[in-house]
Amino acid sequence: MERNYGWVIVAAGAVITCLAMGAMFALPVYLQPMADDTGWSRAGISGAMTVGFIVMGVAGFLWGTLTDRIGARPVVLIAAVILGLGLFVASRAEDILVFQIAYGGLVGAAGGAFFAPLIATTLGWFDKHRSLAVSLVSLGGGIAPMIITPLATVLIANYGWRQSMLMTAVVATALIIPAAFLIRRAPAAMAEAPSPTSDVVPAEPRPTNMGAIFRTPQFFVLAGVFFLCCAAHSGPIFHTVSYAMLCGASALAAASIYSVEGVAGLFGRVFFGLLADRIGVKRVIVGGLALQAIGIYSYIYVSQLPHFYLLAVVLGLVYGGVMPLYSVLARDYFGPNVMGTVLGGITMTSSIGMAFGPVGGGYLYDTFGDYHWLYVASAGVGLAGAALALAFPPKTQSEPPADALPA
Repeated sequence: MERNYGWVIVAAGAVITCLAMGAMFALPVYLQPMADDTGWSRAGISGAMTVGFIVMGVAGFLWGTLTDRIGARPVVLIAAVILGLGLFVASRAEDILVFQIAYGGLVGAAGGAFFAPLIATTLGWFDKHRSLAVSLVSLGGGIAPMIITPLATVLIANYGWRQSMLMTAVVATALIIPAAFLIRRAPAAMAEAPSPTSDVVPAEPRPTNMGAIFRTPQFFVLAGVFFLCCAAHSGPIFHTVSYAMLCGASALAAASIYSVEGVAGLFGRVFFGLLADRIGVKRVIVGGLALQAIGIYSYIYVSQLPHFYLLAVVLGLVYGGVMPLYSVLARDYFGPNVMGTVLGGITMTSSIGMAFGPVGGGYLYDTFGDYHWLYVASAGVGLAGAALALAFPPKTQSEPPADALPA
């Protein structure tokens, strides 16, 4: 019964992630009605999202470190209140600066409090199915745009953007708080159990503080691979709609490419999670990064909408499936006691990587007049990530076999 409680953690984590990420990333559907109602510039409104990304990355590291000290439940509860407060203040804001501080600062800070704490806690409850478990928790973030965003659109149409954002604040907070009470730490013996399919060497001795973590080669390789992975796909994700429109697709058809990627990402999380549990996380990450690079490079040969959809399926499967697995690799390296700090640190580096793609893609388009070099450069970055992932030290024959390890 104790071991089965891990699936309760997975379910609660998926629900919390869906609500929190859905509430934060619904801002694009507010853009038009907010600009019409307030007269604020689109750049000013969108700037709140930029601030939110930066704050979320930094806050994620701080929240993760705090989780190692006090556990995920109080962190999620505090973040739920901050999320509701931020959305409430943003919905009442009469000044663009107040809105940016509320949405970018408070909502962004809350958004950083869910991934690292929830994934770190989930990892402690599983040994045989760690990859699948964390992939299912991350599924909430993938489902969020399909549920929360359309719901926000309907609410805006019927009640206006202010009331819609206020209702989102109340409902998200009211649902996250009871779900958070289901989150609890795994028993120590269970949390320490090694993964039977782990294919990497743990950091020895296991670091116990922030300074020791950041001095290990494992952390640098893990953070570097996560950075390169996100830097590789963020540019193509951001600019592919524009590229499809340049190739003759309508705005609606081009935008639907995102939906195809999102749906494919849901299946990718499950498929890659199951595969990693069978053959090892490192092998799946290396293969996935290589396939991602090939898919990105293939865009230079694409001009027809069906081909865009086909690549969207491939890339959605790959990056949707690979992203959650970095946390499993982190657990195999560092153990359960510093997971919040480690996950917060690598998530912060991934956020920096995500920030490079859109800006770099825009620069390359402005310089060369097309997106050809964006896809070439992004594919090169992706291959660099796959090559760096090979630096993860494998297990040696002298290590005990998986079936000899304690359960």
